[in-house]
Amino acid sequence: MTEVPEHLLRRAKEARERLEDSGESAESAEAPAGAASAPPPAEPTAAGDEEKIPAHLLDRSRSAEEQAAMAPAAPGGPVAPAPPSLPTGPGGHTQRLLTVVKSGSIQDVKAMPQDRVHVWPHLLLGEFVASLFITAFLLIFSVFVNAPLLELANVNETPNPSKAPWYFLGLQELLTMFHPMVAGVTIPGIALFLLILAPYIDRNKENAPEKRKFAVSLMTVHLMFWAILVMIGSFFRGPGFNFIFPWQDGLFFDF
Repeated sequence: MTEVPEHLLRRAKEARERLEDSGESAESAEAPAGAASAPPPAEPTAAGDEEKIPAHLLDRSRSAEEQAAMAPAAPGGPVAPAPPSLPTGPGGHTQRLLTVVKSGSIQDVKAMPQDRVHVWPHLLLGEFVASLFITAFLLIFSVFVNAPLLELANVNETPNPSKAPWYFLGLQELLTMFHPMVAGVTIPGIALFLLILAPYIDRNKENAPEKRKFAVSLMTVHLMFWAILVMIGSFFRGPGFNFIFPWQDGLFFDF
């Protein structure tokens, strides 16, 4: 415990002196002339001091004096002051604040795993390796296989059958079945609109294909629909763009 501050001791001493002066003046005024002077009043007791000084300060002062008296004196030297005692809590227990307060109330630990990776190097590195592989494959393939270039187009002679490139053969196949407005605008527009709405309909955030049944089914239907139309236009359409069997009438498609 620390001792009583100097300013409090000074104020207590001044209060005692004022009490002594006021007591002497009152007794001299009440005593008759020629009477023997009364003995000086006794110094105020400890009870009077306790009324002027707060109780907790007196307790701290007494504890400090007792500890100083109980401390053993060093031989041939001054008395060593006793070390100040640590503040104690209720019941005399000495504990730190952090040992009482739970760590969860003051610490926000986020240890939940996140299903996210950085674009570099996880994504871009794989795409770069894939692009190098495709480039090497096309280079080697072009060395051993010649491109199927045809002769210059003759405006006076139209080839029969006249087929669009393979990626447009699905649309050409639709034109043989429906009106141009339906085959060229309505059906492709509905397909694109469904693909645009797919992310808003399917809110599943899983990455595993077996858990994305709606998305996989929707994309499979689109791909199979277009792939079947391309295959029919490539291998099952002959002169006049009529339906044929390639194993009977031959193949009218240049790779």
